[in-house]
Amino acid sequence: MYLIIDNQKIKVYNANTFLKRLIGLLGEKEINHGMFFPHTNSVHTFFMKANIDILALDENNEVILKCEDVAKNKIIAVKNKAKKTSILELPSNTSKTIKIGDKLTFVRK
Repeated sequence: MYLIIDNQKIKVYNANTFLKRLIGLLGEKEINHGMFFPHTNSVHTFFMKANIDILALDENNEVILKCEDVAKNKIIAVKNKAKKTSILELPSNTSKTIKIGDKLTFVRK
């Protein structure tokens, strides 16, 4: 799936298996895509090699938390019900124009 931000299409992978959720974006030096973690209310950046932007989304894909340029060794937790929260990790500085309350739209192509 893709997320369109400022007329830029960003590939987003769905972390819908145990292995994908476990690895996420760990170890990647140059991150040029996103990772969507459904039904998740916390993520960490331990063992990351690059900074990332982290967005927490509610069940309607509305942004409820935004953390830009998050460095390694951080824990981001959302105070929301886990079943209704998803996390979107993006390349650093790609979410500058996104605000709390914005509704994100994902497209297939």
